[in-house]
Amino acid sequence: MLNKQFVALAAFLASSLLSPTNALPLDASIEARAPACDHWVDTWTSMPQLTEPANLPNPPFNQTGSVFVNSTIRQTLHMSIGGPQIRIRLSNAFGATQLNITAVTVALPYNNSAGQSIIETNTLQTVTFSGNNSIIIPDGSLAVSDPIHFPINPQSELAVSIYLAGGQLGNSITSHPGSRTTSFYQFGNAVSAANLTDASVQSVAHWYFLSAIEVWSPPQARGFAIVGDSITDGRGSTTNANNRWPDLVLARMQKNPSTKDIGVLNQAAGGNRILADGLGPNALGRIDRDVLAQSGIKYSMIFEGVNDIGTADSTTAAQDFVYNQLIQAYEQIITRIHTFGIPIFGATITPFSAPNSTIQAYSTPEREVTRQRVNQWIRTSGKFDAVLDFDKVVRSSANQSMLQDQYNSGDYLHPSPAGYQAIADSFDLNLFNRFAGGVSSYM
Repeated sequence: MLNKQFVALAAFLASSLLSPTNALPLDASIEARAPACDHWVDTWTSMPQLTEPANLPNPPFNQTGSVFVNSTIRQTLHMSIGGPQIRIRLSNAFGATQLNITAVTVALPYNNSAGQSIIETNTLQTVTFSGNNSIIIPDGSLAVSDPIHFPINPQSELAVSIYLAGGQLGNSITSHPGSRTTSFYQFGNAVSAANLTDASVQSVAHWYFLSAIEVWSPPQARGFAIVGDSITDGRGSTTNANNRWPDLVLARMQKNPSTKDIGVLNQAAGGNRILADGLGPNALGRIDRDVLAQSGIKYSMIFEGVNDIGTADSTTAAQDFVYNQLIQAYEQIITRIHTFGIPIFGATITPFSAPNSTIQAYSTPEREVTRQRVNQWIRTSGKFDAVLDFDKVVRSSANQSMLQDQYNSGDYLHPSPAGYQAIADSFDLNLFNRFAGGVSSYM
């Protein structure tokens, strides 16, 4: 009789865990069901960075000494892989003060569309943090929500609404300015509203405070973290269309049975450099946070270096110096990632020459020499586990220092949507099978 009672209790608890009505009470309650098999894998990420003054919300949401007081922010995110449960990560990595989160909800956006403020209210759920609706996130920290029974499909959209009653003190907050996706904010607590319709509502193409969505996944699921700059972040792509090149690679991967369980994670930011801070921390310094600390990572890649070359003085001495520093940094990044048995792919730097430097400031002969030298090292050194020759894909056959006309967004640096499609089409999906077992940590 006693054994039957325990079986009945276990069945009740299991059914409760699968209830779609709210967040699961404890992270461990999910993991206990399959501790050696299922696991958390990132399905979406954005690289956290300090919000520049120009990318803070407009007044009155941005005041002297505080941001987003009594404000609701609604943001839509493009998932990569699906699953039955999710967790949400909020970041205060660059906040100078604690971040007081009052309430968070999650829902499907209307018609599965990116960049809108209408949600499907029948899918609305409250997000909790260790059983509480609110959480205080200290400066420099992040928070992970309780698991939420919220099934999502691959390549679907997710709407997250955040309410801050007291806002964040100071004017240093964490965001991702290059969202290429419209977000909305208004005064008052509207996290459960079907639409944001207050007279105060504003829209902007930035993400605030959100850093990742994790999905509870079977053993074969894994993550692919891409470290990059504005070309990977999608400058030149179409707002709300999710046609950055990683999105387009994801679309191909979802049609391939051997790659459909791989989350594609865009850890790029406009203006980012490998060697020095600028728009976001330097790539060498953020590898631990943006690759190794992410959930379920089994593959990685770096497509970066153009801003290091382009911002260095256009002299032979300065360009020699940046070349040597870049090569050393690549090797350091490779060593760090290989320590964890994760393969890393390297992409060649795409062209940035223009008819004159007035059109594109990076365009000088000395910088082009450095780009060619760096690309030669990427192709021939054997240091990366695989090379993706994006330069070869988008360069002009008539002038290899320039983008093909149809792939030029207009600034001679960032590809057009057609250029991003060409990059995605060239991506060798067989790499994921080739390195399914990882790499030796002693490489």
